[in-house]
Amino acid sequence: MPSDMRFHIFIAAVFWCGFVDSRKIRGISSSYKRFYRERKSFLCLDGSKIIPFEQVNDDYCDCEDGSDEPGTSACPRGRFYCTNLGFRPHYIPSSRVNDGICDCCDASDEYNSHAHCQNTCWNLGQRERAYVEGQMRTLDEGLQLKQQLIEEGVLLWREKQAQLRELQQVAEDLQIKLEEHRRKKHEADRLKEQTIKALEAGGSNLRRQNRTVSSTFKLLDSNKDGSITVDEVQAKVALVHDEEQVLSEDEAVIKDTHGAPGSLVGEDPHLKAADTAAEWEATNLKKVEEAYETVNMEISDLRKKLAIDYGTDWEFLFLNSQCYKLKVYEYTYTLCPFNQVTQKSTAGTEVSLGRWGMWAGTPKNQYSQMEYENGEPCWQGGSRSTTVTLTCGTETALRLVKEPSKCQYIMDFQTPVACQPVLKQRGIHSEL
Repeated sequence: MPSDMRFHIFIAAVFWCGFVDSRKIRGISSSYKRFYRERKSFLCLDGSKIIPFEQVNDDYCDCEDGSDEPGTSACPRGRFYCTNLGFRPHYIPSSRVNDGICDCCDASDEYNSHAHCQNTCWNLGQRERAYVEGQMRTLDEGLQLKQQLIEEGVLLWREKQAQLRELQQVAEDLQIKLEEHRRKKHEADRLKEQTIKALEAGGSNLRRQNRTVSSTFKLLDSNKDGSITVDEVQAKVALVHDEEQVLSEDEAVIKDTHGAPGSLVGEDPHLKAADTAAEWEATNLKKVEEAYETVNMEISDLRKKLAIDYGTDWEFLFLNSQCYKLKVYEYTYTLCPFNQVTQKSTAGTEVSLGRWGMWAGTPKNQYSQMEYENGEPCWQGGSRSTTVTLTCGTETALRLVKEPSKCQYIMDFQTPVACQPVLKQRGIHSEL
C-alpha cells in the first residue's frame, strides 16, 4: 500500500475516533466524564444494566434512567448538560436536543438541526456579572449601614433601660407622696368633721335658748301687739321669776339675727378654714394620683416595647415607633413595625390588616419575615393578616404590597438590617 494512501487512512481514522469521542461525551458535565471513559462496556448510572460502550449516544435509549443518551433526545428521562462557557452551565431535558430551538446559550444543544444558534453566553455572563456585582455593592453598603444601626440600637436599648429605671424611681417617689397626701387629706377631712360636730352641738344649745326666750316673750306680751310694756312685765314677773329667765338685750339680738336654724354653721370662720383645707388636700391628692397613674402607664408601655425581640443585636429596634407608607392604586398601605398594618382608601376609610404577631422567618434566619395577625374581619370569614418579607437594601422603605388571596396580604420591606453576609456570586464561567 502506498505511503500516501496509508497516511490518508490514518488521518481518516483519527478524524473518525475524534468524532466518535466527541459524539459520545456530548451533553456530559466534567464531573460525570469519568463514567463515560472509552471502554468495552458501559454501566447505566442507576446500576440497572450494562451495555456495550458503542451504544452510548447512538440515538437509542437503552438505560431506564436515560444515562446512555446524554447527548441525544432518545431517552424521555435524559438530561443534556449545557456547558455555556462565560455564563452559568445548566441542564435541559434531553427531549429539547436538536428540536430546532436554541436552549443552551452556547448552542451546543442544536449541533445537528436546522437552527442557526448564536453563542450568547459571553453577553449573558457580562450582564449577570454586572448584576451580581451590583448586588454585592448593595450588600456591602447595606452591611455597613446595618453595623451603624446595630450600634444605634445598642445605645437606644441602653437609653430605654435607663428611662425605665428613671420611671420606676419616679413611681416610687410618687408612691411615697401618694401615701403622704392620703394621710393629709384624711386629717383634713377629720378636722372638718370635728368642726362641724362642734358647731352643730353649739347651735343646738343656742336654738334651745332661743325657743325659751321666744316663749317668755309671748308670755309677757299679753295683748299680742309684738311689744312688751312695764305693766305686762310686772303682771307676769312672778311667773318669769319662777322660771329664772331674764330677757336681756343680747338675747333679743340673738333672736332677731340668728333665729334661722343652722345659719351659724355656714358662717363660722373655723368651718370655712377646715373646708378649704379639705378641698385643698383633695385637689393635691388627685394630682398625685393622676401623675402616679400616668407614670405607671408609661412603665407598662415601655416594658411591652422592651419585651419585643428586636434581633440578636437589637438591630431592628430603630423600626419601633416608625411607620412606612406605599400607595398602590386607590389605597395607601402603612406598615408600622412591631405595631400594625393598615390600608386606607382614597375615600378615607381605614382598615386594619393585622397587628404585630411574631417573627416567622426560616430556622436559618428567623428575622426574614414578620407576621401581623387578627386584623379586621373579612367578609368571607376569618380576619385579615399580613406577611412582611424583609429584604436587603440601602434604604428602609416599603417596596411592594400584594393580596394573593382574599384578605391575605404580603409586603416586601427593604432595609439594611435585613442584609446578611451570605450572598455569594453564583457560578459564572469567566473563561473565554
